[in-house]
This record gives sequence, structure tokens and C-alpha cells, in this order.
Amino acid sequence: MSNEEQTAAFAAIEHNITSLREKIAAAENASPYHKNVTLMAVTKTVDADRINHAIDVCGIRCIGENRVQELCDKYPLLHLDGVSVHLIGSLQSNKVKYIIDKVDMIHSLDSLSLAKEIDRQAKKHGKTMDCLIEINIGREESKGGIAPEEEEILRFYDTVTTDYPAVRIRGLMTIAPNTGDTSAYHRYFSETKALFDALCEKRLSRVAGMEPVLSMGMSGSYEEAILCGSDIVRVGSGIFGARQYPPKAGMGEPEQK
Repeated sequence: MSNEEQTAAFAAIEHNITSLREKIAAAENASPYHKNVTLMAVTKTVDADRINHAIDVCGIRCIGENRVQELCDKYPLLHLDGVSVHLIGSLQSNKVKYIIDKVDMIHSLDSLSLAKEIDRQAKKHGKTMDCLIEINIGREESKGGIAPEEEEILRFYDTVTTDYPAVRIRGLMTIAPNTGDTSAYHRYFSETKALFDALCEKRLSRVAGMEPVLSMGMSGSYEEAILCGSDIVRVGSGIFGARQYPPKAGMGEPEQK
């Protein structure tokens, strides 16, 4: 990237984040939940220079990576003082060891086998790993996640909490079907919020000092997610622009826009 291209890219990031914060504030004011929503910058395919500009100049304090290898490659180059790093893409058990010491939260806990490995690796590092249960709210066969049924979520929570004490479940995450329809987004997010509220009331309220987290909404749906009670919105292309994929990259993983 030339100096001129980099300058233009940095200016676009600043403009986009300013605009996003204004829209997020408006959605917060319109929401019945009146939450201070965290803006996560999703950094899939984004180079370290642009990520650092978002951190250093624009004040981004939460970033999310989809791929383990990409996170490991960029991690030493990032300015992460005071920044929370989240793994938001699908996570294979055999790759947990590579990110367990690099992330503050895993958003894609969707199986007991994954919970077992997170627990094993977290114990090696003497830490407790915060995780969100991923909910397949659209019941899509192409996506991972626990079925959006209250009993199943509570059963999963109880098993993980009992059997894997180094895994700390903080709440729920969902990726809504990419419909572009605000009424559909409202339906999916409202259903997820109801499941989240049930988990909070029946389980998370018993855990002292732990703030529950609901992660939903991306570049095309973050405003509706905020109106439905999201705590974190995950925005990638809305900050950094359209992604430029290398050949065959991004196959088989849910898109975090």
C-alpha cells in the first residue's frame, strides 16, 4: 500500500468509526435497555497498520478475530495495551492451544468437546477463560451453535460449569441470518434476548461479580441488535471497508461483517 493509499485508508477508518459511534449512540437512546454498547472492530483480513490506527487514533478498545492463524500472525504487531481481544469465529479444539493465552473471550463455544479443550488449555496457563455460548438462532445447517431452546442452553451451561471449571460462561452470542430485513433481524435478536434473559435469571444471576454479555449484530444489523438489547456489536466492513480475500480464504467460516 502506498503512502497515499494508506492515508486515504486511515481517513476512511476515522470517518467510519465517527459515524458508527453516532449511530450507536442514537440506537442506545432509542433502546428500552439503555445500555452502553461496546463497539468491537472485527479485523478479519485487516492488516496490523489499519488495526493499530483504529486503536491508537480512534480509541477502539475491543477487537475480534475470526481465524486462529490470522490472530497468531498479527498478534505481535498489534498495540494491545488496554485493548480486549476476542476470538469470534468457529474454533476447532486442536487450535485452542494457540490462542488461549492471547484472547480475553471466546464467542463461539458450541460443543462440550470444545469446552473440554478450552478447560484443559486454560488450566495449563492458570487462567479462567470467559466464553459465550453460540446460539444458532436461524437454525441454519451451515452454521454452528447450540439450538435456540431454553432447556438445551441451560443443560449445556450446567454441564460446562460442572465439568469444566476453567471455562466461565458469560452469556450468549449469535449470528443472525443475513436477510437485510430489519423485521427479520428484530425477530431473531428478540428471540436471542429472551434466551439470554432466561439464562441470566436462572443461572448467571448466581455468579457474583460477573457481568452477563450478549453479543449480536454486525455491520448490517447492529442498530437493530442494540434496540433488542445487545451489549457488543461486531463491525468489520463498516469500519475497514470491504474485505480483500486472498484465494480460497474465508471458506467454511461464518462471515462476521
